[in-house]
Amino acid sequence: MRVYLERIEPENGLARFYSMLVVPTLFGEWAIVREWGRIGQPGTVRSLTFSDAATARQEVEAMLARKEHRGYRIRETPAAGG
Repeated sequence: MRVYLERIEPENGLARFYSMLVVPTLFGEWAIVREWGRIGQPGTVRSLTFSDAATARQEVEAMLARKEHRGYRIRETPAAGG
């Protein structure tokens, strides 16, 4: 599961992205790998680990709701990263 969001407000000079990817770890757990920053620039990367995929996906849905509330909108995943 991958979600890519953007928040673009030209009047405020704002062009940001936020990406979330759910992946299995080598230890049988699941991780949400998040990346965020300015569009066209390398972003900050962090990960959160969960015991199962369902819990990780629930957390992605909660994060997605918070980001949409802040003005981010889902976009197609860019071909060459964020």
